[in-house]
Amino acid sequence: MGAWIRRIGPCEIERSPGGFRALARAIIFQQVSGAAGTSIYRRVCTAGGRGSFPKASWFLEAPLETLRTSGLSPQKSTYLRDLAHRVDSGELDFGHLGALSDEEVIEELTQVHGVGRWTAQMYLLFHMGRPNVLPTGDLGVRKGVQRVYGYRSLPSEGTVRRHGRRWDPFCSLGSYYMWRSLEIDPQDQAISQEIPPARS
Repeated sequence: MGAWIRRIGPCEIERSPGGFRALARAIIFQQVSGAAGTSIYRRVCTAGGRGSFPKASWFLEAPLETLRTSGLSPQKSTYLRDLAHRVDSGELDFGHLGALSDEEVIEELTQVHGVGRWTAQMYLLFHMGRPNVLPTGDLGVRKGVQRVYGYRSLPSEGTVRRHGRRWDPFCSLGSYYMWRSLEIDPQDQAISQEIPPARS
């Protein structure tokens, strides 16, 4: 991994604001292209926030037809209303999450319909700035491990977890290097000379 770190250079994971908007945005972007997700997000902002993302209460008050014409599927509308209800009622308190462990945050966030473990891990990593998050099920991380450690086929989550033990307590940074490794030209001489032999 040292050769890749030297080639990629220092990395710093940029932390973006969290809260209701961040988690709602993650739901909006599920299973659609980046362009489609951006378009729907903007239409929701126009419909409910006059250009900014609407508050949780808007999703509870807006007619389903308004959500539909904003580009939200019935399923995503249900997910967003569940999230909005939990936030509006105080059941989900984003300010409280900072006092919880990573696993406790994951457990709390995955109570929201439509929020799985991967989404919760991305929230921990990019919005809460937690340093030791290892999303073993992330395809990019798995592809990065395949490339960096020379596997012939896509490694299992168990294999990713085994390599991740060496990154502890900086698994977030290790994961980020796996993503960044996919941007490097495989013909790069600085890397090709140090790539390990392929593993089964």
